[in-house]
Amino acid sequence: MKQSPLAKKLPRWAEIDGIIAPPSISMEQCSSEKAALYKREVIQRLFPQGGNEMTDLTGGFGVDFSTLAPTFKHGTYVEQSAELCRIAQHNFPLLGVKAVDVVNGVAEEILPTLPPQDLIYLDPARRSDVGRKVLLVEDCTPNAAELMPALLDKAKHVVIKLSPMLDITRAMQSLGPAKEVHIVSVGGECKELLLVYPSTEGGTQIICHDDRYDFSFDANAESMAAVKYTDEVKTYLYEPGAAVLKAGAFRLMSERFGLEKLHPNSHLYTADHLVEDFPGRAFRVHTVSGFGKREIRPLLAATKQANLAARNFPGTVAELRKRFKLRDGGDDYWFATTLYNERHVIIATQKVVDCK
Repeated sequence: MKQSPLAKKLPRWAEIDGIIAPPSISMEQCSSEKAALYKREVIQRLFPQGGNEMTDLTGGFGVDFSTLAPTFKHGTYVEQSAELCRIAQHNFPLLGVKAVDVVNGVAEEILPTLPPQDLIYLDPARRSDVGRKVLLVEDCTPNAAELMPALLDKAKHVVIKLSPMLDITRAMQSLGPAKEVHIVSVGGECKELLLVYPSTEGGTQIICHDDRYDFSFDANAESMAAVKYTDEVKTYLYEPGAAVLKAGAFRLMSERFGLEKLHPNSHLYTADHLVEDFPGRAFRVHTVSGFGKREIRPLLAATKQANLAARNFPGTVAELRKRFKLRDGGDDYWFATTLYNERHVIIATQKVVDCK
């Protein structure tokens, strides 16, 4: 049976009788249950003994607020939509969220009226007045860049959620250096960026999180990491997870795990040893083929179905699949890529199931 959008994104909510589902646009923009629970872990590390006051200035459907508020003695939910406020007022008691105020208003007007806060959470709307998606901090509503001085003056910690499409460096140019940047991935897909303020003298810590792994590093470490390139594909092939790729930790993959990188732009790695805790996927290599007809004929004769990916390769997956007459799926994974010597190859592999 096909799951409802609510059950798929918020399974615990879907099990509670009487919960009101949001309008479709709010369902699209709200956090998933997994992402919200990860945010709670982040907040609990900031406040290991709990806190007194927290405010969510962009309450929306209330997923993040209802997950974070129980960490504090009192919470304030602010939302400019009267309808979403009505839904939140109805849903919070059913979710067991108590000691909260629901305020119908806009962030810019409510912020100056708040008492001192332990935490202010902000998830600016990423759509323009005409419904188009926007990515820049300055184009979101509210404009967090303009509010930052007031936010930092009012709260011990500020956490801002942004689009995973936004460039991290550009975001910190707008908002200022963050204490932490969390890249949150669910099921292998980047879902959101979380920036934690205020900054510290220790610099920015980048944390890549997926339900299968966590990987963190200092923002300055990538440029200083030692990387080794190779023309030879060895026993295992490694593909970093989406959060790691978003973080741009390309050199660090080589240094941290003793891997050789296939090309500066390929972001695939190889080694003769298996890395059990690699933050991504590991594959056992069984064939490396060039693209000449004679070279690739044995591979095509042996395999009619494979999962195909193109990494730093001039052709698209669709073009290659048509050329090879290759069906999608199965247990084989093929990577069309470029080696350090600029040679184009197909790397035929199978996934290592027990690697994270």
